[in-house]
Amino acid sequence: MTPILPELPFELQSFGPEGQWSYEGGVLTGRAGVRQDRFVPPGGDALDPASDAPRLLGVAPDGDFQLIARVNVGFAAAFDAGVLYLHVGEREWAKLCLELSPADPTICTVVTRGRSDDANAFVVDGESCWLRLSRNGSAFAFHASADGEKWTFVRVFALGDADGAAAASIGFLVQSPTGEGCEASFDRIAFRPTGLEDLRDGS
Repeated sequence: MTPILPELPFELQSFGPEGQWSYEGGVLTGRAGVRQDRFVPPGGDALDPASDAPRLLGVAPDGDFQLIARVNVGFAAAFDAGVLYLHVGEREWAKLCLELSPADPTICTVVTRGRSDDANAFVVDGESCWLRLSRNGSAFAFHASADGEKWTFVRVFALGDADGAAAASIGFLVQSPTGEGCEASFDRIAFRPTGLEDLRDGS
């Protein structure tokens, strides 16, 4: 059964492989299976199918927003991750990850436009971190934070055309590209129907 999150003003649906999603006491938990990832290799054939991982997504309300959660990942293998996920189309999507990359917990991002790119931002101390996905007009932004108060800018980007960006789906993903499976939990989940005045001022 797909969990209902009272913190979010939209319903969620499960996509991809079974994620064993559950919600209790303000904590959303999901699990990726063996070798599950959401990625299109940048050096591969553009027609190759995208690999897939468990996703829990809903259509974001109109206008600017911020989706925030603290993620905790049970790291066991390289590239295990808990993710805030943005979906605009079958080959247009993005991930903000707390990922074991490959030996240290790291904030990583992927933006897929036909093929995926892959970029590491900075190493994190421990197995948890706050993540934030926001929409400002037709642009999207990723931020991360150690305490949910001071935010570090990670990336800003456009994805899809104006209509696609306006109809974006957002939510959560768990991956285990090289491992036998990974569990991640998301708490302190919040949705704010506002954008950000300054992407780089730490607010």
